[in-house]
Amino acid sequence: MKIIQALKTIDSPWQYKGDHKEDLNNPLVLIFAERKLLQNPEILEDIREEFPYRHLIFGSSAGEIIGEKVTENSIAVTLIEFEKSTFEVKTANILDFNKNGEALGYNLASQFKKENLKHFFVISEGSFVNGSALIKGVEKYTDQKITLTGGLCGDGARFKKTLASYNENPKEGEIVIIGLYGESLQVSYASYGGWIPFGPERIITKSKDNVLIELDDLPALDLYSKYLGEKANELPQAALLYPLNVTEKGKPYSLVRTILNIDVKNKSMILAGDVPEGAHAQLMMATVDGIAQGAATAASRAMKKHATLPQLALLVSCIGRRIVMDQRVEEEIEEVSEILGKQAKIAGFYSYGEIAPFSTSIECNLHNQTMTLTLISE
Repeated sequence: MKIIQALKTIDSPWQYKGDHKEDLNNPLVLIFAERKLLQNPEILEDIREEFPYRHLIFGSSAGEIIGEKVTENSIAVTLIEFEKSTFEVKTANILDFNKNGEALGYNLASQFKKENLKHFFVISEGSFVNGSALIKGVEKYTDQKITLTGGLCGDGARFKKTLASYNENPKEGEIVIIGLYGESLQVSYASYGGWIPFGPERIITKSKDNVLIELDDLPALDLYSKYLGEKANELPQAALLYPLNVTEKGKPYSLVRTILNIDVKNKSMILAGDVPEGAHAQLMMATVDGIAQGAATAASRAMKKHATLPQLALLVSCIGRRIVMDQRVEEEIEEVSEILGKQAKIAGFYSYGEIAPFSTSIECNLHNQTMTLTLISE
């Protein structure tokens, strides 16, 4: 596997890490960038001139990860040439499926041949899709026999629009799935948060898919705003600091859910994934050290399942983690790098939702406020 990385900001030329890109043959090109840059025709032309390849995948982010650095207002590019494996890319738009994530997920996944298919990596728009439904659709086709990881694109802390695409100019509503094939391909994964629940547990008494309507028979937004106090005026951004820990009855694990938006009229909250009725919900908080340690835990768990040293590490971390860590955000990437080793090239982005199974399962889930790793080697 050959990997080359490049980074560009408005004020600087392309800066390269790794071999010369001219040595690559038909690479997979992952491009994570600030959303506004991906809407600039001149910048898109520059990207295509610099990387004249057939497989360009774009995703807007809430921060770009390249090596041990976390950048913003930048374009982070990772070129991957598989030497023993192959890949296919399929894409569809959630707006063409009436925002039905399950139908889109099944439609996209079913376009891949299952023979020698080892893994799906998803780069999804993060504004319209219900991530839980998208995963459900994909796994309806795979029967959970093909692992799945990835993330929902971001838009900083603005929550206005997210963009993604395959070869085309980045656009709203787009979802891209990469299928990785090959007997020699090795993929492992893990996802971990580091957030701490606090306050009383509430029961979700009314919800629909990813819309939380009532907690303990009270309007969800009213109850949540009461806890936030003055910070309620800063919703939905303030919710990134206080996500919900959701525990479904009969499930051996809990999921963290971030509030993506609020409906003041209906006093409800729109979350990144499903929140089933009858589940318990509890507020969460975090410290910088706790988040950094959570990243280290995720890296350790992924490494335990990887028989060889990983060559590539795709990181998807949550925008909420970045906001809490602020100027110390690179500490969680440094923790990961130290565990993976210097041979692993690190790429990724800060997201509105992370896609991965728990380390003890192959059943995939949508996560929030986690560090999610996908380790790949040939």
